[in-house]
Amino acid sequence: MNENTTSGQKVAIVTGGASGLGYAVVEKFVQNGIRTIVIGRNQEKLDAAKEAFGDLCSTISFDLSNLQGIPELVRSIANEFGRIDILVNNAGINMKKPFTEVTDEDFQKIILTNVTAIFSLSREVVNVMLPQKQGAIVNISSMASQYGIPKVIAYTASKSAIEGMTRAMAVELSPEGIRVNCVAPGFIATDMSAKALNNDPERKNKVLSRTPMGKLGVPADVADAVYFYATEGAKYVTGTVLPVDGGNSIGF
Repeated sequence: MNENTTSGQKVAIVTGGASGLGYAVVEKFVQNGIRTIVIGRNQEKLDAAKEAFGDLCSTISFDLSNLQGIPELVRSIANEFGRIDILVNNAGINMKKPFTEVTDEDFQKIILTNVTAIFSLSREVVNVMLPQKQGAIVNISSMASQYGIPKVIAYTASKSAIEGMTRAMAVELSPEGIRVNCVAPGFIATDMSAKALNNDPERKNKVLSRTPMGKLGVPADVADAVYFYATEGAKYVTGTVLPVDGGNSIGF
């Protein structure tokens, strides 16, 4: 069944949608008849996504750390597609370094991409959504904001900020018909994570032993949660953070 508005087809933006969790979200949206614009930096991956998802998928090559270009980016999307119903802020970068070795530049780089760019993009998209009197924004956080993980201080700071922003945005925007929620994935089996864990059996055992469900999630688990938040099933849900982690964040 297509998720359609009264004026026709829904239009979604998914950042970082050409790989990993974002790719699974785009797949879920397209399967459900949502026209989806994928924003990413890797042209090769964008082309592959476009080929895989067909006519309902459009791709834009854009580096979201270019804050000055974001207003024009959103304007051009709104002009081309006529509306924006859903924004999924999925794009983000990580850096693994001992706390004392993280430079100011390192820290600022993560904050720029993972927080400031999301703020700027959301602000511009909200300006499109406000006259529509409806919209859904889904932010992607991480288990790093739920509890302490070593060697990812900047990433942790960024994802904690995203959860706070989710609540602040929800309180301000929900009276205007715009819902804002957040998904916090746990250990999800992607190419990247599988490689990391398979090369480190001790870490893999630790992950599985403190995950009550005893297994890794799959990208579709995260996509299902994002789709719920983005569509009518969650029409009375705003300002929440949903861990999709097999119980990891409450496990012992």
